[in-house]
Amino acid sequence: MPLSDNEQQILRQIEQDLKTDERFAQAVSSSGLYRHSARTAWWAGIGVVVCLALTVLALRVHFLLAFTGFLAMLGCALIVERQLRAMSKAGIRDVAESLRTSRANAQRLREKFMRER
Repeated sequence: MPLSDNEQQILRQIEQDLKTDERFAQAVSSSGLYRHSARTAWWAGIGVVVCLALTVLALRVHFLLAFTGFLAMLGCALIVERQLRAMSKAGIRDVAESLRTSRANAQRLREKFMRER
């Protein structure tokens, strides 16, 4: 069933509004879609390292405390795995590309700053 002229006009207006909304465009960009998963995987990875250290230190105190630390580390590792699986290859590639461009931009800013001094 084709859209009426009025419905087509409303649809065009919505499309135009979405194109000019920068926050929306950033949220649905290829890097924006995976940013949350990447950030969650990063913090869970840090949690794995911290829990491993706490597990080793807790072995001196009591084995049940160390076992609790191990379970926390296992939980963090599962979160990392789930987030990386959610991101898939395309998402990981997009996040890596955005990191490369941000590093390149930071390097250009450093070079510009050093020339101006």
